[in-house]
Amino acid sequence: MFLAFVPRFIPDDEAEIPQSILIALVRTTRSKPQENRAHMESIISGEFRKNSKLIDRKDFLHIEYLLRRGKKQLDQLKTVDSVTLSSSNLDSTKS
Repeated sequence: MFLAFVPRFIPDDEAEIPQSILIALVRTTRSKPQENRAHMESIISGEFRKNSKLIDRKDFLHIEYLLRRGKKQLDQLKTVDSVTLSSSNLDSTKS
């Protein structure tokens, strides 16, 4: 799963952080094999869209967590050994 979203409460200069992570993730997929690229991009954009709808824009702790997680995932994706992405559909509303 991939990171956060661009919340409406963040000033423009800080809103660029999630956008820059999204752009970096998509650019990194271009260095991966062609057959995996579309799948990787769909996972990345899907996670951004999902989080933008599900996460309360005032939930700072969750947003910060997703930003840290996204940066770690970007670093992992940049490694030569990573070929594809996987995602899990965990329902956070269920306990």
